[in-house]
Amino acid sequence: MRRFLRSLFAGSDSAESSIRLISQRRREFAQLGDDALRAAFARADDLLDSIAVTAVVASRVLGVEMFEVQLQGALALTSEKIAEMQTGEGKTLAAVPAVAWYAKARQGVHVMTVNDYLARRDARWMGGIYQFLGLSVGCVQQAMSVEDRQRAYACDITYVTANEAGFDYLRDQLALYPHEQVHRPFAVAVIDEADSILIDEARIPLVIAGGKPDENLLAYRVDGLARQFQRGLHYTLDEYGRNIALTDAGIQAVESAFACGNLFVEENLRLLTAVQDALHAHALLRRGVDYLVKDDAVESVDEFKGRIVRDRRWPAGLHTAIEAKEAVAPKVQGNVLGSITLQNLIALYPRVCGMTGTAATQAEEFRAIYKLDVEVIPTNRQVIRVDHPDVLFRTKQEKERAVIEEIRRVHLTGQPVLVGTVSVQESERLSAALKDIPHEVLNARNEEEEAGIIARAGELGAVTVSTNMAGRGTDIRLAEGATALGGLYVIGTNRHESRRIDNQLRGRAGRQGDPGVSRFFVSLEDDLLVKYGINNPRLRYEPESIQRLVEGQNLDIRRFLQKYESVVEGQRQAIQQRRQSLLSGTTPCSSELERLVSLITIDDLWSEHLATVAELREGIHWVSWGGRDPLHEYLMTIDKLYGQLQARINDEIPKRLAQAETSSIDPSQRGATWTYITTDQPFGTFNERVIRGLVRKVRTPQFWG
Repeated sequence: MRRFLRSLFAGSDSAESSIRLISQRRREFAQLGDDALRAAFARADDLLDSIAVTAVVASRVLGVEMFEVQLQGALALTSEKIAEMQTGEGKTLAAVPAVAWYAKARQGVHVMTVNDYLARRDARWMGGIYQFLGLSVGCVQQAMSVEDRQRAYACDITYVTANEAGFDYLRDQLALYPHEQVHRPFAVAVIDEADSILIDEARIPLVIAGGKPDENLLAYRVDGLARQFQRGLHYTLDEYGRNIALTDAGIQAVESAFACGNLFVEENLRLLTAVQDALHAHALLRRGVDYLVKDDAVESVDEFKGRIVRDRRWPAGLHTAIEAKEAVAPKVQGNVLGSITLQNLIALYPRVCGMTGTAATQAEEFRAIYKLDVEVIPTNRQVIRVDHPDVLFRTKQEKERAVIEEIRRVHLTGQPVLVGTVSVQESERLSAALKDIPHEVLNARNEEEEAGIIARAGELGAVTVSTNMAGRGTDIRLAEGATALGGLYVIGTNRHESRRIDNQLRGRAGRQGDPGVSRFFVSLEDDLLVKYGINNPRLRYEPESIQRLVEGQNLDIRRFLQKYESVVEGQRQAIQQRRQSLLSGTTPCSSELERLVSLITIDDLWSEHLATVAELREGIHWVSWGGRDPLHEYLMTIDKLYGQLQARINDEIPKRLAQAETSSIDPSQRGATWTYITTDQPFGTFNERVIRGLVRKVRTPQFWG
C-alpha cells in the first residue's frame, strides 16, 4: 500500500504539468478551422497535442468542454493504467482522447463495455468526434451477421462487449476458411467498468458448444431422491455454509435407490456427481437470489449487478440439477468445442487500460494479475456527500424494521431515497413492506424498465428499491428542489463481500458536487458475517475489516486457480497456432481436402481433450484424501494428456484423409454451434475446499498474533 501511495503522489506533479501544457495547446488549437484541426491531429506525433486537439473537437461536436480531470483520466489510459473516476465524472468522454491516440496506429482499438446497450450508445454518442478526426468507428451487437462483424472489427475503433469479443474469438478458432473469421490481430483494449470485467467476471469461462446435445436425464432421476434428503441426517453443510457432504445414511440411501453397489467406485462417478449437484441445487442455490425462473427457463442472476445474465449456465451438471429442481425443460448444452476466460482473453491484447468508478480497493489485484497500476483521478468538484457510520443490529428482522422506519422518515421530508439490496428476493420483501408508500423496484424481473426507473430516482419524494447498482450506465440526476433537501439519500441494506460494490452504491449520491447522504444498515445475521463467521470478536463489529480479509482470500484463490488454468490455456494457444497456420496456408497442404480434414480433426480431438480435462478437474480433489497434492497430480496428468493429444492428431489426420478420399466430406455436417457463459466454479467442490482451508488459516490464534 505504501508503494502504491508513493507512486500515486510521485506522478501527480508530472500529471499537473502535462495538464497545464494540454490546456495551453487546447486554447491555441481552438483558434483553428475544422480542416486545420483535422490536419493538426493527423500530424500530431506528440501525445499532449493529440489529446488537446481531441478535446477541442469534443467541444465542437458535442458542445461539451472537457474538465481537466477528464484529461487526466485520458492521460492515465494512455499510460496503460486503470483510471478510477467517480460516478458522474464523465468517464465515457474521458476515454475518447486516449482511444483516438491509440487508434492513430490503425491497428484497431476495442473499447469494451458490459452490455450491448452501452456499446451501441457510446459508439453513436462519441462517434462524431472520431469521424471528425478521420477515424472510423464501429459497434458489434449480439445479433449481427458475420459480414457486419467483419466491418465493425475492421474499423479503427470498435465498441463491443467483452463477452461478444470473446465469443467472436472462439468462433474464429473453428473457422474452416479465412473469410469466415471476423477478428484481426488484437492490438489495444480500453475497458469500461474495468473492475467488473477484469475482476468480477474475469474468471467466468466463455464457451462455444456444438455437436450432439447431451440427452442424459440422470439429474431428473436423482432430483426425486434429493428432495427427500434431510440436512443432518442424509447430508451436512460445513460451518462455512458452502460445502456439502453426504453422511453414511445419505450414501446408503443413494446406493439402495439406484442399486449401484459402492457409490465411490469409478463407474459410479457420474451418479455421485449428479447427487452432489442435486444437493447443491436444493440446499445452496436459492430462487429469487441466485436465479429466477422466467419463461419456463432457469436464468442466472449476476451477484454483482443484480441482473439476469443471458445464456449463462452453472458448470457441469449443476445447471441441469437446478432445472430438475424447478421442473423445467433442460437447456441444450452439447459438447464444448472451445472455451476461454475473460482474464485469458484480455491477456492476448498487447496494450490494455481501463476505467471504473471503483478500483483503488483492488489495486493490488490489478497489479498482481494484470500488471496494471491504478491512478485515482480527483473529482471535478469536491464531494460533499455525507457517509454516515454503519448502523449495526443483532438480527435481520430488527435491521429490516429499522430500514423501513428510516425510509418512511426520509420520505416524509420529500428527499429522494435509493435503497440498495443484495437480491431480488430481498428487494421484493422490502417492497411488500412499503406498499403504502409510492415506490419503484428495479431488479432482474423488470430490468427492461431500468433507464426510466433510474431517470425518476432523483425526483422529489421518490423511493427506489434496487438490487446492485453496478454497471447501470446511467446517472441519477436530482430534480429541482431535491438539492435543498440534502440530495439523494442512499441506504444499503447489507455489506457486500467487496468494498467496491458498496462504494458503487454510495457513488450514486453526491455526483458533480451535489449533496447526498449514505448509510448502511447491517446485522450480525447478514450473509457477510455469517458466511465468513470469523471467531475474532473485534471483526464481528467491523464489516469493512471482514471485507478486506475476504478480498485478500479471494485474490489468493484466484492466484491459486490460475495455476490450474494456465497450463490448459498454454495448450490452447499452441493448438490454435497450429490450426491457424493450416487455415492461412502457412503450413502447406497437398490439396484442399487435406486442409479441411486436418482442421476438422484438430477441432474434434481438442473438444475430446477439453471433456477429459473437465472430468479430471471435477474429481482431482479426491486425490488429497490419499495424501497426494492435487495441483501436482493435475499438472502432471494434463501434461501427459496433451502429449497424447498431439500424437493422436498426427495419427488421426492421415487415417481420416484416406477415408475422405473415398467418400465426400461436407463441412456443413459439423452442425450448429452456440455460445454461453458458465459461472466461476471451475473446480466445483474443490474450490470450496480451498476457501474453507483459507478461512481456517485466518481463524487460528497465530494469525492474529
